[in-house]
Amino acid sequence: MSSVKLTGRRRDFFLFCLAGAFLGVYTGLYDPTFNNYIADTFNVSETTRGGLEFFRELPGFLTVILAGALLALADIRIGMVSLIIMSLGLFGQGFFAPTLHWSVVWMLMWSAGAHLFTPIANSITVSLSDPGEVGRKLGKWSAVNTAASLIGYIIVWGGFRYFHLNYRFTFALAALMAILAVICLWGMKIEKIKRPATKIMFKKKYTLYYVLSVLFGARKQIFLTFGPWVLIKIFHQPVTTFAILGMIGTALGIFFKPALGIAIDKLGEKTIIMLESAALVVVCLGYGFAKNIFPAGVALFIAYACFIGDNLLFACLMARTTYLNKIIESKSDLTPTLSMGVTVDHVVSMTIPFFAGLLWQFMGFRYVFLVAALLALVNLWVATLIKTGSEQLQQQMARA
Repeated sequence: MSSVKLTGRRRDFFLFCLAGAFLGVYTGLYDPTFNNYIADTFNVSETTRGGLEFFRELPGFLTVILAGALLALADIRIGMVSLIIMSLGLFGQGFFAPTLHWSVVWMLMWSAGAHLFTPIANSITVSLSDPGEVGRKLGKWSAVNTAASLIGYIIVWGGFRYFHLNYRFTFALAALMAILAVICLWGMKIEKIKRPATKIMFKKKYTLYYVLSVLFGARKQIFLTFGPWVLIKIFHQPVTTFAILGMIGTALGIFFKPALGIAIDKLGEKTIIMLESAALVVVCLGYGFAKNIFPAGVALFIAYACFIGDNLLFACLMARTTYLNKIIESKSDLTPTLSMGVTVDHVVSMTIPFFAGLLWQFMGFRYVFLVAALLALVNLWVATLIKTGSEQLQQQMARA
């Protein structure tokens, strides 16, 4: 590899990390406020909150179609389009959502951009990585993104606690961060990967990846929807609490995510996903039963620990990306397959929160997390079927 090419790749990775930093600030602004925004502004029930996830996750189900429509563009251009769409959704949600129905409209736009960017971000990172270092590069980008989110969490905590910050300004600032990330992507010069004419890719060889994606979608949506809802409705926590938890999780994530990336490269995807699944069982039991077993103060801190632990474990998604990168037949398969993975993950994530909301409303919140624990055990078993090894790394190096 020539020094010129190496310098260009380093420059692109720096710009991509800078974009990741701006998106980290956006995350720190948006994540701790959304659930409280829904609860405070529209006062919805558990069933309605679960039902909202259908609309919030519908664009994720359509990701493969959205990505397919843009496959004529380079990945960085698709990323730019997705972030522009996301920023418009954020701005609309802040300033043009007088009713829940309008909020859903803007939420759909935000979600379309956010879900389209997820597989593209992974694909760009892989394209900037040499064989054998994909996990490290994913870990570095994720660490930068996580570290920058601390800025957003601090703004939310200090703003809502001391300066009467409101949701409108928070969403507008988050939209600005997305636009700054677009500017960073504009400066990158990654070559467009030649892809097959087909816009939808579903190969039998990648079946295990699709199954892992479905299970991740179910696990993800239960925790994203009802993890915060436990703290809001059962423990009555304000938005500032989520900002503090976000700051703690961010501080831990700065070290955890790069270490996780290294661990994936060294230990393999099977071990990491199995450990993630086992840890999720513990998190589920903590969320569901801490209030019944421990005194109120202790139960609250256990719920805090579950919230932070679950957010850290989301980083294990990169293990699925590195697993796919080891088994793909050609580089041109990566982005379409990642997009298909997002789509099949949303087959369940669109609908499971509604039924989980019904389960909460009629039987109690602990049963929601019992179901989540069962899903984690299924994920643990599926992870045992993963097969990776030195021969696949050799194939990966041959493709490079």
